[in-house]
Amino acid sequence: MRARFRNLYGQFNVAAFVRDRHGHAVSVLRWGLILVPMAAAVGTLCAAFLWSLDAVTRLRFAFPWLLSLLPIGGFIVGLLYHLTGRSVEGGNNLIVEQIHEPGGGVPLRMAPLIFFGTVATHLFGGSAGREGTAVQLGGTLASGFGRILKLDAETTRTLLMTGIAAGFGAVFGTPIAGAVFALEVLAIGRVEYPALVPCLVAALVGDWTCLAWGVHHGVYHVGALVPVDALLVAKAAVAGVAFGLVGLAFAEANHTLGGWLKRMVPYAPLRPVIGGLAVIALVWLFGTRDYLGLGALAATPDSLTIASFFDPETHPWSWALKLLFTVVTLSAGFKGGEVTPLFFIGAALGNALAPMFGVSTGMFAAIGFVALFAGAANTPLACTFMGIELFGAAYAVPIAVACFVAYLCSGHNGIYLSQRVVVPKVPASHLSPHATLRDARTHRASGRRTRA
Repeated sequence: MRARFRNLYGQFNVAAFVRDRHGHAVSVLRWGLILVPMAAAVGTLCAAFLWSLDAVTRLRFAFPWLLSLLPIGGFIVGLLYHLTGRSVEGGNNLIVEQIHEPGGGVPLRMAPLIFFGTVATHLFGGSAGREGTAVQLGGTLASGFGRILKLDAETTRTLLMTGIAAGFGAVFGTPIAGAVFALEVLAIGRVEYPALVPCLVAALVGDWTCLAWGVHHGVYHVGALVPVDALLVAKAAVAGVAFGLVGLAFAEANHTLGGWLKRMVPYAPLRPVIGGLAVIALVWLFGTRDYLGLGALAATPDSLTIASFFDPETHPWSWALKLLFTVVTLSAGFKGGEVTPLFFIGAALGNALAPMFGVSTGMFAAIGFVALFAGAANTPLACTFMGIELFGAAYAVPIAVACFVAYLCSGHNGIYLSQRVVVPKVPASHLSPHATLRDARTHRASGRRTRA
């Protein structure tokens, strides 16, 4: 019996087990001491940012003439970046690059520059989002914490991911989606599971902190519950093709027009001037201001917002107009983000497609809300979780199907050119291991020039 006990003891070494658990506990405590204050700081900044966006948007509604200052505001922001912020012009792509290959870190001046730049964009009427600002605020603070604590490259890499998670979770009120987004956005075909728990903790703390400051997020009403059957799932899959292709068109139009402006107008501060004048011309041409700003607040009761597309009335071309306004704004160098405009475009496209498929506008607006973003950002898992967090689990299956189909249909394109292609969506022999979406775009452009 004693021999048998000794044999079992040899297989299960109590001392080694205790040492492992002790090391695990110390690691958890260490990460907690780093993550909680960092994520709380990110949540606080995001709360201030969201409050500022709300304030300047209402100010623009009260004083419509502010739109005429959009070119001037764009020039001032462009000049600030030109003089002090050239090293941070990469924005979200810079943070992704620092996670892939940690180097000099993210400069602290990125935070005030992107905060001021985005608020100015919305004050004067540019069509932009807020996710880019939240991600950059989170990445900047995380990088700063890493430098202060003198963390090694691998720990700093994880900390940058948690900064993204905290910012995304706080600004949209979707902590699970924020955590998964931070893991998934870095590379196509790979999810950074080792950072899963730190990212989830950071996203939760960031979201709770933002809520504690009294900031609340929009609520969308899908309408009466419709049974989910095979036909509905098939309709969601077909619609997912449209969401993916429009997401691809958005990303490519933004990169193409932005690249053309950089070639035609080498002096960066002048590009927003041209973009501002173009936005004013679009307002005059279409006779509406509904496609300015985030699209989350309404100037008048009959103005279009994201919530409008969940109502029974259909709006066939609102998705295309918001796409046009946003591409002109962002490609000219105005600051903000792409995601909230993508929510608007996706919900509007879902609203327009609903009558063709014989389904409720609210349900298809909800599916398009997240699926178009999934295609444009190559983050189908995060967008599926976001759909569940925002709209409930009743439509989890059609939401997931539309998100994954949109992801497949958008190809090796996307709004974040620093994303790496670890596992291609389709066989792509021309892509080297760990090539970026920027490399894929360059290859396609060279192929077109060769054929021409």
